[in-house]
Amino acid sequence: MADHGIDNGLTNYGDKDFARFLRRSFARSMGLSREMLAKPIVGIAATPSGFNNCHRYMPELVEAVSRGVLAAGALPRPFPTVSLGEVFLNPTSMMYRNLMAMDTEEMIGAQPMDAVVLIGGCDKTVPAQLMGAASANLPAIQLVTGPMMTGRHKGQRLGACTDCRGFWAKYRAGSVDKNEINVVEGRLSVTAGTCAVMGTASTMACIAETLGMSLPGTAAIPAVHADRLVAAEETGKAAVRLIPTKISPRDVITRKSIENAFRVLQAVGGSTNAVVHLTAIAGRLGIKIPLSRFNELSDETPVLVDLKPVGEGYMEDFHAAGGMGALLRELKPLLHLDTIDVEGRTLGERLEEPLDWVNPAVIRPFHDPVSKDGGLVALTGNLAPDGAIFKRAAATPALFESEGRAVVFTGLEDLSNRIDDPDLDVRPEDVLVLQNAGPHAAGMPEAGYLPIPKKLAQAGVKDMIRISDARMSGTAFGSIVLHIAPEAAVGGPLAAVRNGDRIRLSIVNKRIDLLVEDAEIKRRLADHRPPPVPARGYKSLYRRTVLQAPEGCDFDFLRLGADR
Repeated sequence: MADHGIDNGLTNYGDKDFARFLRRSFARSMGLSREMLAKPIVGIAATPSGFNNCHRYMPELVEAVSRGVLAAGALPRPFPTVSLGEVFLNPTSMMYRNLMAMDTEEMIGAQPMDAVVLIGGCDKTVPAQLMGAASANLPAIQLVTGPMMTGRHKGQRLGACTDCRGFWAKYRAGSVDKNEINVVEGRLSVTAGTCAVMGTASTMACIAETLGMSLPGTAAIPAVHADRLVAAEETGKAAVRLIPTKISPRDVITRKSIENAFRVLQAVGGSTNAVVHLTAIAGRLGIKIPLSRFNELSDETPVLVDLKPVGEGYMEDFHAAGGMGALLRELKPLLHLDTIDVEGRTLGERLEEPLDWVNPAVIRPFHDPVSKDGGLVALTGNLAPDGAIFKRAAATPALFESEGRAVVFTGLEDLSNRIDDPDLDVRPEDVLVLQNAGPHAAGMPEAGYLPIPKKLAQAGVKDMIRISDARMSGTAFGSIVLHIAPEAAVGGPLAAVRNGDRIRLSIVNKRIDLLVEDAEIKRRLADHRPPPVPARGYKSLYRRTVLQAPEGCDFDFLRLGADR
């Protein structure tokens, strides 16, 4: 009979019975009775941190999950992993997503547990946990921390961080003064939880539920709502039920459930970051969705959720309107209904159950969408041979078919130094180009949301074409081409763009092109040299092994090569 519970994966001293005796002796020092030590064990991957505001209620969630585990007859064992607070990390949380994924995978495999609950919320924590769980392949279930509630300012609802960007743009343009921006600063993020809009955190929560890795109806419950704690307790119970079923992440995360998740991403007008994260999760299991298939899903799937930054609402509205259950029912004809969730139910079985109520103003019916096309589209072209991403749902349609003059910034420092220079040679119809902000050059920060040059902002310009090999926050908006691959730092064509070159964007043709002869592009790139590799530590490992955006920016040695 295979070892289970406290006897899982005994430390190797060359004497198995001694290892069992020693482990139990030390476990007894924690005040655990022999009766408790005979029970199955559910690990709880907890991610509290004083540098992660989204996870402020983590202790309460751990307590509630533990309560559910105990009620279902197992022993809860919380353990810490890396925690990634988006705005508190330098150069970017993206650089450390894979570190958290490795930590999660290794701690799941190294410690004695029969199942694991993964608690995360902030942008990179949920994908990191799902990546780690997919590789460890122990029965696992995801619990998200939940979104913030909104604040108020002069009668206007505020929620991080789309409104952060909106007010900051007004401040840069001079229509909001210093005193008001200081007041707004304290009214944007007024409760615990993740961003209040359909940013990356909320998008990944919706994706986790769509994949079947979290309990139905739990993605959108606000962090401070009593039902968030009820969901945590039920998640603990569900983790115990997982143990005898042996349902593992590889049973739940399949090609079909990944396609379902990409459809939901389109329908919620979700974060561009989710493309990278979902690709990385899929890559851990050898699943690859080509850009051509991504665009097919986009063209077939309308945007149905009216939330910022695409629409007007907030996550608390989405939850009250029916949440993921209502959205999935609207998408039912497009979904693979034979996928299973952590409870062993098929998606079809879930969607046969009655739904209490739906607010069609927030979750629009299929025949009356926010937009008939999906929120995101993949681009190719000579500027992005391996692909790029454009969030058309949050862009200006008048700019979808554009040609303009390149205004080039060679990196983040150059951008910071010159974007507000009153002598900058820039016009509203130009294309702002940021180079050397991809995974190798800079860890792929959320710098793709290039600010409108101050002199144009003050003249009333609210949007213009911006392109880069960086990412942007899921809370951001604008006509922005992101994730250009290969990136400039590894010699991609983006590195060949010079001031004054012409660039053409065509969303109809799904292309981004540099209007320069191929021979000239090749000549410009002939002497390109990649940035030096850091000498030591995690940053050295990162630079030597990180892949490009179309492969999820995962480490090359962590992906499965065989397709399935």
